[in-house]
Amino acid sequence: MADEYQLADTQGRFTMAVKDGRKLNNISWEQGRLLLSNKRLILAGSDGKRTIRLSDITGLSGREDATQSIAALSHYLSIKLGDDVIIVAATDHDEFKTAFFKAVLGETVIKAKHPAVEGGVVQDSTWETARLAVEAEALVTTLESGSLVELGLEEISGLTTERRTVDGTKRPVIEVSHAEGATTVETHLTGAPRTCIFIQAFLREGERRSETNVDLSPSEEEVLMALHSGVSPFSIPDFIGQEVETVEETFERLIELDIVDEVRQRREVRLNSRGRSIASEAIEEQ
Repeated sequence: MADEYQLADTQGRFTMAVKDGRKLNNISWEQGRLLLSNKRLILAGSDGKRTIRLSDITGLSGREDATQSIAALSHYLSIKLGDDVIIVAATDHDEFKTAFFKAVLGETVIKAKHPAVEGGVVQDSTWETARLAVEAEALVTTLESGSLVELGLEEISGLTTERRTVDGTKRPVIEVSHAEGATTVETHLTGAPRTCIFIQAFLREGERRSETNVDLSPSEEEVLMALHSGVSPFSIPDFIGQEVETVEETFERLIELDIVDEVRQRREVRLNSRGRSIASEAIEEQ
């Protein structure tokens, strides 16, 4: 194919999980080679090879849960081809997943509005033509004006989609809430329906990481809200009236819960997007 180039060549296994819209109860895994280009995905096993044109892929998810054997597998991609679903589990899943999104989203031209909302206030930004680039932990949007918007997965706190009129056409609009420094902003993205499906699939991982479904003790919430208010980690024991050792133990638990990131060994931490979401909810409940 013209202008075709390779993005991945790795080992893995694959199977059909849904055929003609019906989930298959008997899953038969086939070991083989996974070859990915910007045009095609080739699954080569002992029974031959199957070539899938990327343009034929209608959707993607991380987990189809067709059977218990599928549900037990933690790292794979569910590739939807109309009414069929093929599960692909690469040996180096994270690298393969990044390569896949580069194949379906890299260099894609969309429309973007940034910032659409900043600090809770709607901005008068206009829709601009933009080009996408995929990194392992971020979707990078280069606006026509030259601005670069990096949607880092660790900074995403919310993701919603609704249909709106853009340039006279009804389109799906993806609203991404994410952090820029200490400020929460919204970036809005729109494009072809298929492109929006893949953008959502990539950014959902960031939203999942920021889920706020976690139980914290009152003292842990105190530490979290102090961090959210800008108090230095080293000043928190005096600020909330707790022993240094107790606060250190709280930091350890918050790190384990992936609510704060450790900056350096002398127990300096900072809130990540998940922590900011939890802290905001705790403050609103006060």
